[in-house]
Amino acid sequence: MNYRFNKNTLLLLFILLIAIAFSLVIFFKNFYPFLPSGISSHTTEQVFLQQIDNRVKFLMEKYEIPGVNIAIIRQGKMLWAHAYGYADEEKAVQMKLDTTCRVESISKSVTAWGILKLVEQDAISLDDNVVRYLKTWQFPPSTFHPETITIRQLLSHSAGMPLGTIGVRYAPHDTIPGLRESLYKDAVMMASPGSTFSYSNTGFNLLELLIEEVTHQSFSEYMQHEIFHPLGMKHSSYEWSSNFTPFPNGYTLDGSPVPAYVYPEKGAGGLFSTVEDIARFVIAGMTKFSKTGTRVLTHTSIHALYQPTVKIPGLYGMAFPWYGLGHFIEFSKSNRKAVSHGGQGTGWMTHFHSIPETGDGIVILANSQRSWPFFAYILNDWAQWIGFDSIDMSAIIYAEYALWIVLYVIFMILLLYVYLLLKGILLHTRSFALIQKKYSIYQILQLMIACSLFAILLWAIGQDYLFITSVFPEASVWAGYCLASCAVVLLMYFFIPKKK
Repeated sequence: MNYRFNKNTLLLLFILLIAIAFSLVIFFKNFYPFLPSGISSHTTEQVFLQQIDNRVKFLMEKYEIPGVNIAIIRQGKMLWAHAYGYADEEKAVQMKLDTTCRVESISKSVTAWGILKLVEQDAISLDDNVVRYLKTWQFPPSTFHPETITIRQLLSHSAGMPLGTIGVRYAPHDTIPGLRESLYKDAVMMASPGSTFSYSNTGFNLLELLIEEVTHQSFSEYMQHEIFHPLGMKHSSYEWSSNFTPFPNGYTLDGSPVPAYVYPEKGAGGLFSTVEDIARFVIAGMTKFSKTGTRVLTHTSIHALYQPTVKIPGLYGMAFPWYGLGHFIEFSKSNRKAVSHGGQGTGWMTHFHSIPETGDGIVILANSQRSWPFFAYILNDWAQWIGFDSIDMSAIIYAEYALWIVLYVIFMILLLYVYLLLKGILLHTRSFALIQKKYSIYQILQLMIACSLFAILLWAIGQDYLFITSVFPEASVWAGYCLASCAVVLLMYFFIPKKK
């Protein structure tokens, strides 16, 4: 009897060691991107570009991102731009630098330039109440007071407006609801104007309506004439065009392709552009290095866009502490200012970052919703190269690192519990019992926790979008496996209790 027990115990220990070794391989495979890239402010331009090229290819493969377009700006000029991967994986259509992409919420930064242009023309004032200019549309009923909303509050997400409808999209040639109809559904106030930061697509779509009311032009025509033409953005438009061919698919978190689509509104996320055109837009804000921006706005107006206006609270504020007018704002430890904006839609993620004082910038357009950690790594490498010591979006890297460690610890604990359970079965101190006369408080807790974990997993699987799966596309999947394993082990302990 002792011999059998010792032999079985050794077999279990061997299996446990194999499982630990396997888990270590998986852990370090996912830990690899956290290793230092070796990039610093002393890295030469040529070496940095080679390293960033290798880094992009590696991370695209790791996070299963089909296509990426990147541009890097140095001293107010486009230093380098490159297209990677596929616009359409199924048809093997490659991404190109002139490929038109959805840039999603980068649209807000461009829309802000359109509003400041009207301010310079004395057509409006930033501290005017927006209702003063809305002649053909009224706010829907709410418990707050829309007549006190100012244009500045709309530009800084502090007008008390809701996020708005998300995920609703239309094929380019579908019958699409009008802007006014869409706004009347979405623009129900959720807070008092000026009370707090609350990211709002609806607020920027109201600015789109404001531009149309004041200029008596379509929003797209106004932006084309007043912003895109002077800035040399020849491949940008808020209007869908059949010339955008071949237009890339977007790809969801599970890798499903999403064909071209449009929104009923344009001001918050409807811009179509190329990576080089967005780089031209970023350069326009670097007034120490380029005069392009002053074809549209004065130095004073451009400076106003980049001034911290509203403090961003909560988790969002950890990545982006301030919002200006259409731009996120952060500061390095040496008080150097960075301005940025990102965008996310169904199958798309985009981002630009700019240090106007030094003329440094980067633009990333990706046709995948799995791109958050990819952006964080590339931005962190770029920041190290330009000597900017604080890109707050890098917090995603450390959060992912912490999540992998937590998952590994949980997995090791699970292995230990499985080992003890199997050992108890072999020693005959535990036995299977589908129905028991009496359940201990521990068994009841085990059953309740297991059922709760399964319920959470089923709920998560049924969601079209979860923030955690977007930010941690790989680790979140393993977190799901981990939760499922915890639930199974708890059920095993419930149905295989200790003998009395």
